[in-house]
Amino acid sequence: MKILILKVQTIGDTLLITPLIRNFKEYYSDSIIDVMVNEGTEHMLTLNANINQVIEYKRESYRSLSKLQRLSKNIQLLKKIRRAQYDLVIDLDEGDRGAFITLVSGAKTKVGSSTISSKFLRSAYTHLLPKRDNRRTVEINLDSLKLLNIPIIDKQVEIFWSQEDDEFVAKKLSGVKQFIHIHPFSKGWFKDVNIQTTTQIVDYCEQELGIKVVITAAPIQRELDKLDNILKLCKSRPINLGGKLTLKQTSALNKRSKLFIGVDTAIMHISAANNTPTLAFFGPTAPDTWGPWENDLEQADYHRNGGLQVNGKHRVFSDVRTCLPCNNDGCDNNQVSNCLMGLDIDVIKKNINEMIV
Repeated sequence: MKILILKVQTIGDTLLITPLIRNFKEYYSDSIIDVMVNEGTEHMLTLNANINQVIEYKRESYRSLSKLQRLSKNIQLLKKIRRAQYDLVIDLDEGDRGAFITLVSGAKTKVGSSTISSKFLRSAYTHLLPKRDNRRTVEINLDSLKLLNIPIIDKQVEIFWSQEDDEFVAKKLSGVKQFIHIHPFSKGWFKDVNIQTTTQIVDYCEQELGIKVVITAAPIQRELDKLDNILKLCKSRPINLGGKLTLKQTSALNKRSKLFIGVDTAIMHISAANNTPTLAFFGPTAPDTWGPWENDLEQADYHRNGGLQVNGKHRVFSDVRTCLPCNNDGCDNNQVSNCLMGLDIDVIKKNINEMIV
């Protein structure tokens, strides 16, 4: 059985398909599973023994090419898919691109979304996935198993890194016995809390709780500049690893931490996959869909009413507003979400104190 799974989305989206991949491998033990993902998200799947090959869809790299060059690259990719002679293709996206790739694949069994706009492309699927509605992302990803009458063995999200990554992190943490991992930023600016809140959290952990803080950030200038502003305001001296770690190394770092504090971002999902207690701040995005998955309970039991929510070892904290979740890029789409600018620091401190026990 040769299987191709398509998930050309973000880093967090990619990580959350690992339960689906493992369940397919459990059912078809001799299967060859390839996965197509967005360029830059492949690190969520590499070193996963259940996967034969991770195929990168180089959307960003192709942007600098001419239309003719892009067309040529895409034709080459389609030919590669066709030559692989897949028996089963699972398209987990809801766009025409994935539907067209599925059609061209020539697979006998083709699973995809019932919400594809093109009737022609939608008709190419042999099995149509149900609507996503307001469900947990991991559960949505497992719909194809139910559709194909394949039993679900477990719902564990998992990530892998190398021994070299572990050793690199160990050197960076030389002499640090326990620490709290804080990753205060998201690729979507509108998910960030204000820098004053982050500063207060850092100083509380270091000065009042006496626990070292390690801060990470992506090697993106916007994040690094914002991190500099946070560190200037801090009265304490946290360890700054902003821009200094790969995603794999950040995962290895997180696994060693006592607690993770951050926003709705890929690192939050990595933390949950590591079974590291996670305190996540949510604003415009929906916690019932994107909240940290609890591997031990195999669920993410959150709602959209805001406030504090506890799910096993993980917690989500949101403001209480009737406009949430709005899914906007900030209020009036200005990249700043007012609901994340005034989170109650006393509630945050109380939960940090409870979670590190």
